[in-house]
Amino acid sequence: MTTLSLTVFPLNEAATTLPVEIDTLVIAGWAGRDAQAIQAHIDELAALGVAPPTSTPCFYRVAASQLTQAETVEVLGTHTSGEVECVLLDSLLGTLVTIGSDHTDRKAEAYSVAVSKQVCAKPLAREAWRYADVAAHWDQLQMRATVVDANGNARPYQRGAVDGLLPPPALWRGYAQTEGAHAKNDAHEALEGSLPARCAMFSGTLAVHGELAAMTSGDAFEMELHDPVLGRSLRQRYSVRALPVVA
Repeated sequence: MTTLSLTVFPLNEAATTLPVEIDTLVIAGWAGRDAQAIQAHIDELAALGVAPPTSTPCFYRVAASQLTQAETVEVLGTHTSGEVECVLLDSLLGTLVTIGSDHTDRKAEAYSVAVSKQVCAKPLAREAWRYADVAAHWDQLQMRATVVDANGNARPYQRGAVDGLLPPPALWRGYAQTEGAHAKNDAHEALEGSLPARCAMFSGTLAVHGELAAMTSGDAFEMELHDPVLGRSLRQRYSVRALPVVA
């Protein structure tokens, strides 16, 4: 189990900081709404030697201990990069939403997406909203990511609305129908349209503008989840420390 500390900003209520205990971490992949676009991307990756997913969406299980709120994460080598995602978490205040990065090892991804998901830590913000406060206008939420190199040069990396990704209830139901939801009570909760207990789920990412980043020591990844309806944002920044690869 991993325990996080999140400051939650409920709508029209005072902010409160609470511990959030996570037993299960799930990374939703191939979570777009456009089936044709997903298949086109699968075909592109297949041409590069990346094996296709067994289903879409698919749900990668990752050790909950990989969740981190540290300002710096250590990675192996200089072939990793972040992916901005909404993250849903079960808590004492109900389902929360925050911003996170599915930081991924791109070399490992070439031979196993599942392995690449497990290799790197998954940074999260320290602030969150109640999902119930944004559910009605979920599709209007905007995600943004910027890569900043060690010299301070910023590169817009990802940007767009979440309306191209499956909404959370669809992901929860999809997860319940896979082998990922082993416990009967978890499957029941997901089929009823709620996040399973003590679960955190990354809900999919956006296309990258330009080439995939190859982050090295001192590079930073800045991410934001913006709510244009309520006029507020969640932000987080973390930097990378690249460890040497020893043969």
